[in-house]
Amino acid sequence: MTLKEDNTQDTDDALSDMKDSAANAAAFLKALAHEGRLMILCHLGEGEKSVSELERLLDTRQAAVSQMLARLRGEGLVSTRREGKTIYYSLQDGNTAQVIGLLYDLFCKPKS
Repeated sequence: MTLKEDNTQDTDDALSDMKDSAANAAAFLKALAHEGRLMILCHLGEGEKSVSELERLLDTRQAAVSQMLARLRGEGLVSTRREGKTIYYSLQDGNTAQVIGLLYDLFCKPKS
């Protein structure tokens, strides 16, 4: 393999990685692009919550909260922990927490 062929392969690999990353970012943003799901993530940014806690905080029916949580769980944005009959939800990883924190700072933080 020549140096030129090696550089072309590196460029192709980098482009492929960028496409994969863009697809992952688009899926992540698509999951955030719903007011209810975004509100759930904002509340979970403060710490884990049960479905009933989220239902009360969002003033939304349990069925709707559960449906939104199922979508967020399917996208890998939240994780669960069971304690008896209660299921607690929390943010899955630091990337989600960082994005939610940034959105809070940009749009929700009280202005001083």
